[in-house]
Amino acid sequence: MKNEIKSDADYQQVMTKIDGLMAKGSANVTQDELSEIRTLAQQAQAFEQAKYVIDAPTTLIGMVEMRMFEMKLKQRDLAQKLNISDAKLSLIMNGKQRPGVDFLKAVYQQLHIDAGFLLEHA
Repeated sequence: MKNEIKSDADYQQVMTKIDGLMAKGSANVTQDELSEIRTLAQQAQAFEQAKYVIDAPTTLIGMVEMRMFEMKLKQRDLAQKLNISDAKLSLIMNGKQRPGVDFLKAVYQQLHIDAGFLLEHA
């Protein structure tokens, strides 16, 4: 098998091979086949990551929303985590109020957003 997927056609072949091996069921797959599935899946993942690049957010609100998604936080949970009211967070997230130093400090400490990013985008 190839070491690298270079085209959509290669990717489809790899996925078909994975599907075929997995259709056997976990009880009927040999150790060699299991190793092959793992190798093929890693190749497919590398191809997907190279092909489907998602740009990082370029705004403070975008970065906060991304962190909320990553941390599985609702806006109310984020407000509690940042020690601010739901209303204040809503105003900031909707662009109706500029974030203050306390908000930026809490975002840096709780969401681990780079300080340089915060300074550039606040």
